[in-house]
Amino acid sequence: MEIQPVRTDADWDAARTIRTRVFLDEQDCPPDEEWDGHDQTSRHVVGRVDGTAVATARWRTVPHDEDIVAKLERFAVLPAHRGQGYGAKLVAYVVDDARQAGFDTFLVHAQAHLEDWYAAHGFASTGRRFEEVGIPHVEMIRDDG
Repeated sequence: MEIQPVRTDADWDAARTIRTRVFLDEQDCPPDEEWDGHDQTSRHVVGRVDGTAVATARWRTVPHDEDIVAKLERFAVLPAHRGQGYGAKLVAYVVDDARQAGFDTFLVHAQAHLEDWYAAHGFASTGRRFEEVGIPHVEMIRDDG
């Protein structure tokens, strides 16, 4: 999978389409939660396989425990492309992108069923568990500093 930052309207349309399919259609998230107003201040990426957009994610800066950290969000891989390592590549790319921007602490609000998956990518639970749009989540942090 080739991953690049969203740079064009076509890239943004592809990212929106993937997020709509995964979060709104598949997971039944409310549109006002998915389109939360943070897209303008986030850095977005899109992953393509043979030229077809199949994955997306974003990251943005947020305060956390008196620091400013990179919060990694909206990881989505289309159903037909799951189980092929594309999610792992997406996480690695986004972490590296945020690292290049000067961050060494990375925050995720992981869906609880993916806690072990994120742990395998260096994230540790902070112990904070909560529900977001009716889905159990766990706050996880990765500190590479």
